[in-house]
Amino acid sequence: MKAAVLLFVLLKSLIHYPQLVGDAQDEEIRRRMELRAQQMEWKRIRLEREAEQLLLKQSGSPWADLLYFSMQPWQAWAVAWLLVLLLGLYFYGKKRSHEVEDSGEEDEDPVLDNDLRWLIHEHIQWPIVNLQEGCEKTMNLMDNYTVYFGHVLANSFYPVLQRAIGVGSAFEGWSPREEDVVYQVLIPMTPPRGHSFHLELDSAEQRHVRNFRVRVQLECTCSKEQQAENMLCFLHHPEEELRSNQDPSLLDTLCTDSYLDVQKTARWFYQLVRAIWPALPQSHNWHLKLLPSRRSCLFQVTYGIERFRIEMLFGVQRGDSDIFVSSQPGYAGTPSTLWSESCAVAEMKFFQHIARRAPPDSLHLRCLQLFTRLVLGIGFSTYTMKTIVMHLLNSVPVSQWRRRNFLRRLGDISVNLRCCLEEKRLNHFVIGNERFPQHIRLPLDIASAEPPNLFHHLAQHPAAHSQAMSEYQDLQYRLASVLLNGH
Repeated sequence: MKAAVLLFVLLKSLIHYPQLVGDAQDEEIRRRMELRAQQMEWKRIRLEREAEQLLLKQSGSPWADLLYFSMQPWQAWAVAWLLVLLLGLYFYGKKRSHEVEDSGEEDEDPVLDNDLRWLIHEHIQWPIVNLQEGCEKTMNLMDNYTVYFGHVLANSFYPVLQRAIGVGSAFEGWSPREEDVVYQVLIPMTPPRGHSFHLELDSAEQRHVRNFRVRVQLECTCSKEQQAENMLCFLHHPEEELRSNQDPSLLDTLCTDSYLDVQKTARWFYQLVRAIWPALPQSHNWHLKLLPSRRSCLFQVTYGIERFRIEMLFGVQRGDSDIFVSSQPGYAGTPSTLWSESCAVAEMKFFQHIARRAPPDSLHLRCLQLFTRLVLGIGFSTYTMKTIVMHLLNSVPVSQWRRRNFLRRLGDISVNLRCCLEEKRLNHFVIGNERFPQHIRLPLDIASAEPPNLFHHLAQHPAAHSQAMSEYQDLQYRLASVLLNGH
């Protein structure tokens, strides 16, 4: 009965064709989708015939077994047709969809709305973690740390630590799995007195993740204002006098060959976090446990059964933009003096931008959360699914992500992933995106750059592309299972 209701809902909700990340009128894509629909129809017929043959073989079984096997053709039909609907009906009802969009009308249907409410809120199992509460407690802890960072590092020659910025999925409002939530914060660093930071793009190898080096340069502090602070000039005072009367420069503590070292900086952060913890209000009730990480400061705080994992990333801002060079690695084996260019702050602000414009019952985050849960354990990264959804959020009006649009949007996500796989191209969402919200600040070279292809490895390696297409089929069966069975 549930399958019957679900298929009715699918037929009603997918009547408008899903909008694509690319050109919606692409004739070649339409042709491929029609071919795909035919293939799934043939598969449905074959499954029904096999089930009928199996039923005949079981004709002498008890009534219970007969009823069980009689359900198998229906379940196979449901799964096959679910895939057909998600992949093949994107062009169906296009004229009606355009008419509704042009007139601004809402497609009201109480039966459909009630069925979708049952599907979304009662049938599908969602994570129950309270991300908002976790984000608030994390930021309260980080604000307390920031105050003590200022006290401890005053008049030192270590980086000056600014207020933490919440980034990552939790601060964007979603999480693929509640037991694995990590609350990521980015701590901007500025140079201490007598020092300056200079970002140098690493061009030794052409990679699809840009990396920078942070060159640390000593500056003259011989002016009267700085001399009044009892600071010796690292450039013009004798080394012996500097060693006797002043702490070492940043070049002598956290740098390697004049470049800020990520791993040395991470170890320094661990020492700060451990040393300051007893002075914080949270230390009276919470327990701190430091966790291993080479390029960040990862720790866990617990109070009874309540537990939060927090990862402190650190980085240097590119000018006055929302782009940073961050300690988070861009690829395996990143040298300790390379800092990856990070769009995490810009992406977090994009989700805030969407949240301000979205209706109260918007399900865009649940669509993202559902797909990122489905891809766990197969080849697609959560960032791939997040990129697909961000592109759609930038093209499909936020008013069309409500409950009545839930299955249409799932179809959009599925179809767009398929098209990107076939074209072996998925553009980075922030870099080179002409439709990116203008109030989110980007450096000029980011805004005007050619978007990196997140699927470049599929174009270079045919075996990887074949594997990805196979994993896409697994993803479709997982989606069908969730919609039919709730898990």
